[in-house]
Amino acid sequence: MSGRDVFTEGRRFSADDQARVSWRVDPWDDPDEVPVVEVPPRRGLLLRWVVGAIALTLIASVLAAGWTGWWLLERVSPSGASGELERFDVSEGDSVETIAGRLESRGLISDSGVFEWYVSQRGGLEPTPGFYRIAPGWHMGDVLGVLRTPPSETYVRITFPEGFTVEQMAERAGERIEQMESDRFLENTLDPTRTVPYRPGDIASLEGLLFPDTYQVSNADNEGQLVERMIELLERVALQEELDAGAERLGYTPYEVLTIASMIEREAKVDADRARIARVIYNRLAMGMNLEIDATLRYGQEPDTPFSVLRFTDSPYNTYLYGGLPPTPIANPGRASIRAALNPSPDPASGDPLCQVLDDPTTGCRLLFYVLADFDGGHAFAVTFEQHQENIAAASRAGVLP
Repeated sequence: MSGRDVFTEGRRFSADDQARVSWRVDPWDDPDEVPVVEVPPRRGLLLRWVVGAIALTLIASVLAAGWTGWWLLERVSPSGASGELERFDVSEGDSVETIAGRLESRGLISDSGVFEWYVSQRGGLEPTPGFYRIAPGWHMGDVLGVLRTPPSETYVRITFPEGFTVEQMAERAGERIEQMESDRFLENTLDPTRTVPYRPGDIASLEGLLFPDTYQVSNADNEGQLVERMIELLERVALQEELDAGAERLGYTPYEVLTIASMIEREAKVDADRARIARVIYNRLAMGMNLEIDATLRYGQEPDTPFSVLRFTDSPYNTYLYGGLPPTPIANPGRASIRAALNPSPDPASGDPLCQVLDDPTTGCRLLFYVLADFDGGHAFAVTFEQHQENIAAASRAGVLP
């Protein structure tokens, strides 16, 4: 074999062939010599899948959180307008759970469970028994704020005018104080077991013994407590006005003086007339004359009953038919009328024009009559019946009397 011949794969190449072809041994020509090549994974596609999955999870979480937030917001802060205030009572032994349940059943909140969660997130609640005012549609924070305010710190102001009867006071209490009822108020004014200054033992009514004034009533107060406060205020005013000593000086009991004060309250329209009306009452009582006070006729009667009917109605309060004082006061007098009843004006002096109609003014000139005389509520007084008739005629001509 010539040194110039090259054998490759069983083929003979001449020198010329070698010159024409520059052959390079390629390791791929022998499968047994081919190295194993690791193909790297397609990381870009996998990363996209991972990122996509994470994104979808985040979107789902955001949507879920958003829906949950919207759901909670709708329950914590309803979108509708608030309704009218309603009474809501918290009783002894109530818990947040029982309160929440009743709030939901009343339609004052939309979800009791959410309210319980809300309360727990806002520091809790110690229920205080009493009366509260809550409106449907309120934010739960407002509801919680109301329930955290003790009823004893929540007040309503109510005024009972001078001259109101017990029945009128009961009606106003029922109308103006939401937790009170007129019937329960009246029941408390007819309790014979209650210790009440000045009330005789055979009298059940508190007429004339409740002082008319403006009261601050808390949501924790009930009818009995309000009545008790009115009795206590009357007692305080009586002490300030020296009712006991004044009644003794006049020769009457304190209860009788309050009865006289109640008639003054219903008859007098201007302050200047109070003490003079008191004098007429005392003079007529002293002389054994019937009082003939129109205001007494109307006590306990229908307001629209004509005077002509009342005048002849058989009632212990008809001072045209029966002598002396009516059995009870006919209203609850204020301070000015109590003071007038304790301090009646003196009778006119003998030189007073009113007394000149008497044959002998020096023997006694007493005020015995009065009648409404002007549109401001002032009265004209008289010492004789004839003088009184003249005053009535003048008032009729002026259109003051029908």
